[in-house]
Amino acid sequence: MNNLSLLQNINTPCYVIDEARLIKNLEILQGVEQRTGCKILLAQKAFSAYSLYPLIGQYISGTTASGLYEARLGYEHMGGEVHVFSPAYTEGDFHELSKICSHIVFNSYNQFQKYKSATAENISYGLRINPEHSTQENAIYDPCSKHSRLGATLDSLKNADLSGIQGLHFHTLCEQNSDALAETLDVVIEKFGHLFKKIDWLNMGGGHHITRDGYDLELLETCIKRVQDYGLQVYLEPGEAVALNAGYLVAEVLDIVHNDMDIAILNVSAACHMPDVIEMPYRPPVITSGEPGEKAHTYRMAGNTCLAGDIISDYSFDEPLHSGDKIFFEDMAIYSMVKNNTFNGTPLPSIAILRKNGKVETIKQFTYTDFKERLS
Repeated sequence: MNNLSLLQNINTPCYVIDEARLIKNLEILQGVEQRTGCKILLAQKAFSAYSLYPLIGQYISGTTASGLYEARLGYEHMGGEVHVFSPAYTEGDFHELSKICSHIVFNSYNQFQKYKSATAENISYGLRINPEHSTQENAIYDPCSKHSRLGATLDSLKNADLSGIQGLHFHTLCEQNSDALAETLDVVIEKFGHLFKKIDWLNMGGGHHITRDGYDLELLETCIKRVQDYGLQVYLEPGEAVALNAGYLVAEVLDIVHNDMDIAILNVSAACHMPDVIEMPYRPPVITSGEPGEKAHTYRMAGNTCLAGDIISDYSFDEPLHSGDKIFFEDMAIYSMVKNNTFNGTPLPSIAILRKNGKVETIKQFTYTDFKERLS
């Protein structure tokens, strides 16, 4: 990060979105669209900082949502195509979604049967399928795990009348390379390929780490073209890949305590501000740090809540840490902002944009009122 000095005086805690890095990711995604003719959508479940939607909309084709609120956000602030998928829709939400979405994807044949009479000519309806083929080991992020509730299996569609379904959707990946997509696509074509002649599009979901160093773009584009040979429009809906490595969480050391090792108490929390650290688990990079023991001074980074397990990870530094020092966590634009919470009444970090011209622009600050009004 060449602009570290620009963030030394920022008020903490603060999420900072790096506009230059975001644009770099978007250029890669736009290149895939332009070379193949596929359409790429922002999965808002990973990144919903809508002040940047006009910028993102210059590079990709629209947004995808997990429910009504995300769909409204994409519709109101980016435009383009608006897709939505939910495990189940309420009647009220479905009515509102029908006004703003270009594509609505059902999770089951039952849901399609329930709402097909409410279909509108301007909406393309799809069905999520479950190829029942896992390419990852972490069951919490595996839609193909045993007893998964996500997607219709081939067996569940026996004798189903899919008239009115114009597309199929599968989402089985999580932070994976295109080899996992190619493997999954083989299974999808084997099991569901007989339906391709009856539909117009195939959405291959998210979890594609397209903008990661070393990602096999050539294989991804081969997969896209393989589907296009069936005459289908291809959609991809990455979330992480849009803002991967394009954000920071700037924290401050509040105190150093010692209990067999040095522990830095920060004004950020794993539980509140970076929940994937606990859920996945995930170890976010820290600028200028090393692995434990690699550099002269090792510290455990810890949050400022009552949760005993509010631990981020262990890091080492060339120089000792002191109260008031800034800590720069990387890759904090994705999921952290959309999943954070105010457990213990912990204040939410502000949100800022590091513009490509080097200026830092604060776009959101949170107060006691934001905490209070969630509970009233």
